[in-house]
Amino acid sequence: MVQPCFVADREQVIDTMIALTRLSNLHRAIVAGAGSMELYLSLRRRGFDRITMPATGPLPRRQHSIALITGGISLSTIEAALVQVSPFLSASAAIAILIRSHEGALYLKIREKLEQMGFRIEAGVRCHEGLVLSAYRHGFAQLEQAA
Repeated sequence: MVQPCFVADREQVIDTMIALTRLSNLHRAIVAGAGSMELYLSLRRRGFDRITMPATGPLPRRQHSIALITGGISLSTIEAALVQVSPFLSASAAIAILIRSHEGALYLKIREKLEQMGFRIEAGVRCHEGLVLSAYRHGFAQLEQAA
């Protein structure tokens, strides 16, 4: 049997990720991380039809405008998920990451990794499951052309 508190906590995280990234039915989104299948199914139940996962998605063509990453306990887990979704994301993508660790150094390392990928952190929201960070990539196409 599923604990009602656990379900409510999970729903709070999903609501927070949707709100921070401004996800709508018009967006193509990709989900990754340790809890990605659970997140994928929950979003599908909510009516989001343009959701995919790196393993089941089409060839990466930088056409997804939103990425949602869950289950981040360690830097390596989160970095692996970021590497998975990166080829799918457009030049002006938004990303939300659930960090389940309370370690401050982990937040700084994730921030550095996001900045290397052209993202700028816009918000961070604490919830029962941890911290949800949202970041946006602005002008990344210009950076790619310069490189």
